[in-house]
Amino acid sequence: MATQNLLALVPTLMMLCLGLMMFGLGLSLTVADFVRLKSHPKAVVLALALQIFILPLVCYLLIVFFNLTPIYAVGLMLLAASPGGISANLYSHLFGGNLAMNISLTAINTVLSIITLPLIANLAIEFFAKTGQVVPLQMSKVVEVIVLILIPVSIGMFARVKAPRFAAFMDKPMKVFSAVLLLTLMGLTLMREWSALQQYFTHLGPAVLVFNIISLLAGFYVSRMVGLDKPMATAISFEIGIHNAALAMYIGMKVLNNPGLALPSAIYSASMLIVAALFGFFVLGRVPQSRVATA
Repeated sequence: MATQNLLALVPTLMMLCLGLMMFGLGLSLTVADFVRLKSHPKAVVLALALQIFILPLVCYLLIVFFNLTPIYAVGLMLLAASPGGISANLYSHLFGGNLAMNISLTAINTVLSIITLPLIANLAIEFFAKTGQVVPLQMSKVVEVIVLILIPVSIGMFARVKAPRFAAFMDKPMKVFSAVLLLTLMGLTLMREWSALQQYFTHLGPAVLVFNIISLLAGFYVSRMVGLDKPMATAISFEIGIHNAALAMYIGMKVLNNPGLALPSAIYSASMLIVAALFGFFVLGRVPQSRVATA
């Protein structure tokens, strides 16, 4: 009974987790992080084009190739439409990425997701779930998502301005606590959807894994193809390759009230950290630094 009660609280706990993550993001942001984007137009345009257009297209092709059911097709599209997660900044730092630019891209990506995520979500629902398995996002629900993203981020940024010592002190603990809470909720979501996971994992698991790998590779190698240096390409790679799975899970479970929609993101959360680390060691570690100027 206690386990069932805990599983029933997962959507509410996910909302708390997402709020804390957005607050933690705000603690690490300043207005300068947004201004910095003007100095790197090529990198910004490329990163946003990959995030908004290319990743949903890749996701669509994978959905068709793996013949995913409508619920999981929409769930995977939710993940594809979600902005970069806070973990992207950590990986960028660990593997020599342009951390300042990574933070800036996460900031603008998160703000733009207020528009792009509901749009892509509703298009996916219209295309993959025409029979009514998933109710489209209504305006009231879109407002709920906007509030949950903007308010905590704004409070975090305000706290950094008014109480910089507090912000500096809380920055790392907030990230660690949010990560632990997300992993816990990921485990609870997998428990909650265990029967469905056993039935569909052979299709859904590989689709999620391939999507993660393609996202990381596309971010890095497309960036290099257009002349960006390795640190900038690394930042873009992790920005579009490490998604805010908590946001996708929250929208699936709490906003759209369909726990099955969260399963792709839960599987992604379980595998993403390992895949990103392997990518850093075996792909980025073998690519030499470039002297090409970043634009």
